Amino acid sequence: MSGAGRPLSQRDAKSAVALVECPDYDERRVLAALRRGVDLLGGIRRFAAPGEKILLKPNMLVGAPAHKHVTTHPAVLKAAGLLFQEAGARIGYGDSPGFGSPAAAAAKSGLAAAAGEIGMELADFGPAAQVSFAEALIAKQLVLARAVLEADAVVNLAKMKTHGFLRLTGAVKNLFGCVPGVRKAEYHVKMPRIEHFSAMLADVARFVNARLHVMDGIVAMEGNGPGSGTPRPMKALLLSSDPVALDAVFCLLVRMPPSCLPTLAAAAEGGLGTWETESIEIRGDDPGRLACPEFQVVRRPPVPFDRSFPYYLKHWITPRPVIDPRLCLKCGVCTEVCPLQPKAVAPPPGSEGALPAYDYRRCIRCYCCQEMCPHGAIAIRRPLLSRFIHR
Repeated sequence: MSGAGRPLSQRDAKSAVALVECPDYDERRVLAALRRGVDLLGGIRRFAAPGEKILLKPNMLVGAPAHKHVTTHPAVLKAAGLLFQEAGARIGYGDSPGFGSPAAAAAKSGLAAAAGEIGMELADFGPAAQVSFAEALIAKQLVLARAVLEADAVVNLAKMKTHGFLRLTGAVKNLFGCVPGVRKAEYHVKMPRIEHFSAMLADVARFVNARLHVMDGIVAMEGNGPGSGTPRPMKALLLSSDPVALDAVFCLLVRMPPSCLPTLAAAAEGGLGTWETESIEIRGDDPGRLACPEFQVVRRPPVPFDRSFPYYLKHWITPRPVIDPRLCLKCGVCTEVCPLQPKAVAPPPGSEGALPAYDYRRCIRCYCCQEMCPHGAIAIRRPLLSRFIHR
């Protein structure tokens, strides 16, 4: 691996990533595994002081039952809450889903019930504020949920999943949920090029500056993620104060070159962390034993896209979302979440209730439709020419 990262004089000699085996979501085992991971990094008091207001930020992509493994598992949220309560912190949790309300997503995923068992309330991610970030790579102005800005610290509870746009979604990407509601769609429209979007994600993560990052990989998601993939037991929790190093270890576990994950280069350039092998210290369990070479993920960099590309390049080289008519229930979610106006996917005019159709000349390949489809009816298809060029 290679990457810029912060100068070593500005951080620890190596970025520590705790890798802890956990066989299942039994609450006692999850709590013990998470406690061990925190201890490997210096103990819970390194990450919270009595009386501090700590916001736990799980992955709440959309309301889906816990057994689908779309969201951070309730047992992981509860265990994290208990640890920070032990440190005397005041805790809450919250996220801005890609579709639907936070309350509905928390209820359906089981996160609300788990939080309620320990008296942890859902933060209001509706009110937002614009902040300036002079040191940003690209997003000098950010709109973030006030709940994030009002917390003394954020603890990032990511989920180990594949991602149609970025290859993998990890610790850096998970903090995009601090941007409330439709604002996330606006960023897709303004920054359709993956290098620009990745730089924006890095800016959000740098500004939020989460104190601890935890990745729930006890059961991950492979294939058609982040919402419609297949559960894959990985039996691992990853923890670090460096989200770039944590995501790099995720890459190593699934045998994907970290250079294929565009958020890493951008985040390292911004000084958020490092993805250099020699600058990462893995503590805890053996990564070779927990690795999964057969994990279903595209192990090559994303294909570049630009609106200015001529249509033949977009159509014959750039991967595109495709609807499977056997699975589509014509619910309209794909049309609703498409960030463009007019929409790039919608039923043909005058044919209400018909199968949605794509206008690939307009489509910006953000794959929000694929990400949010509740029925797994949308997949990303690589054109034949692209397969020859990007092997």
